[in-house]
Amino acid sequence: MKVKQAAIAGSRHIGRSNILKGTLILTLAGFATRVIGFLYKIFLSKVMGTEWLGIYQLVFPVYGIAFTIYATGIQTAISRLIAAEMGRRNHKNIGKILRSGILLSISIALILSFLLYKFSDTVALHFLLEPRSASSLRILALVFPFCGITSCINGYYYGLKKAGVPASTQLIEQIIRVIVVYTAAFTVGKDNFRVTCEMAVIGLVIGEIASSLYNFISIFITKSPKDMLYLGPNLSAVTLRRRQILKNILTLSIPLSTNRLLINILHSVEAVLIPTMLRRSGLNTAEALSTYGTLVGMSIPFIMFPTAVINSLAVLLLPTVSEAQAMDNNDMIGRTTSVSIKYSLIIGIMSTGIFLLFGNNLGISIFNSEEAGRYLIVLAWICPLIYIATTLGSIINGLGKAHITFINSIVGTIAKIVIIIILIPHRGIDGYLIALLIGQLIITIMDSIHIIRNIPFQFDAVNSLLKPGIIVAMSGFILKSIYEYLHKITHLHQAVFLLLFCFIFCIVCLILFIITDTISKKDFK
Repeated sequence: MKVKQAAIAGSRHIGRSNILKGTLILTLAGFATRVIGFLYKIFLSKVMGTEWLGIYQLVFPVYGIAFTIYATGIQTAISRLIAAEMGRRNHKNIGKILRSGILLSISIALILSFLLYKFSDTVALHFLLEPRSASSLRILALVFPFCGITSCINGYYYGLKKAGVPASTQLIEQIIRVIVVYTAAFTVGKDNFRVTCEMAVIGLVIGEIASSLYNFISIFITKSPKDMLYLGPNLSAVTLRRRQILKNILTLSIPLSTNRLLINILHSVEAVLIPTMLRRSGLNTAEALSTYGTLVGMSIPFIMFPTAVINSLAVLLLPTVSEAQAMDNNDMIGRTTSVSIKYSLIIGIMSTGIFLLFGNNLGISIFNSEEAGRYLIVLAWICPLIYIATTLGSIINGLGKAHITFINSIVGTIAKIVIIIILIPHRGIDGYLIALLIGQLIITIMDSIHIIRNIPFQFDAVNSLLKPGIIVAMSGFILKSIYEYLHKITHLHQAVFLLLFCFIFCIVCLILFIITDTISKKDFK
């Protein structure tokens, strides 16, 4: 009993420390990756044009479906199984779990690579409804096995709550991708939009291969799980056979992969429907793809930028909650849930403030597009919903209830598709923005209901909603007025000046959050 209590106490302290440390590491890497990604998207929009940017974006639904089949569920299963073994202080099965997961993932990925390469024309014509994307799909097929290796090794590190390698992997992949595409666009592309689009996909493939090799090498040079068990080994721990480990991986991954696959198929249908419905609204093919490229390639990446923090928190929440559940530590689950919800809402409110105040200016200054700026203002309201739903979904999955997040996502996505079919032909792209808002609202409400019913946690409405809302509104009003005055007389580049003001807005809000005790060190004790 004393050993178990000591383990729980040690787990609580180490777990929270690792969540904070890991979140900071992944957040810094995520921000760096997104900054590079923004510059990359700006570059692509100029060398590729909005129409071919839209075609380039169409290959990602296929990428998402394939990734879900060969990686998503397996990565989560590896993360949960390794976290559980660490919670039991048993390192004996960890290497077997990783090796079994990699073998399974690569096997599935190779099959999918062959099928996509062989039937790329069919997929482009009948699924994406855009024959010009076929060549990009054939290139994309080459990346699947390497993505499988990377995702499995990342799952291994997430299970250990060691975020350094996955974080650096993101940066390596992004940097190499940008270098390859930037070089190729000016040496091979040369104003040929089709070739530039293909070069962008080749850059993705080369970046993933490099990150896969880096991940694989990292296993041999980082600290082993055996050295991380601070309380000593569990001498009564059971050594599992490979067949049992494979069965455990499949048991966890198949329901999750099936769920995610159906969700990704629905998301892919949604993505393909947007340009199709836009054509029904009266736009020609080029205009529809251009509008789709502006929304998905320019505005939505801006909205998703703050998820560098939320996604970092989410990937570390899952193994932490799984480990706490394995040790019957309900106090840690409740505490983790409370703090995660609070900071997700605070980040969401800050993001909404930035995009409402500066959305139009960001669209014009960064992408030279008033259309992108208008989308940012409308999408600003969805930020808290996206961020809180990401956090809640990770907590629910960590408790082993992936079927709940599946049902909720299915309901929200189907609602979006129905609204897209009804509204876009009559209201154009505004119909999709409405669909996105309503669909995300449904998912967030359903996730919240389940968390409230099943996890005893405290929700601090004053510090999570009231204070952040007032601080963001007051700071935004003052800083927006100062910006409007100074930007008329400043000689700085307008995009640089605008981004500087957005940064100042965030710093001012954070200072006021600390002064008013909205955020506090005690949240992480």
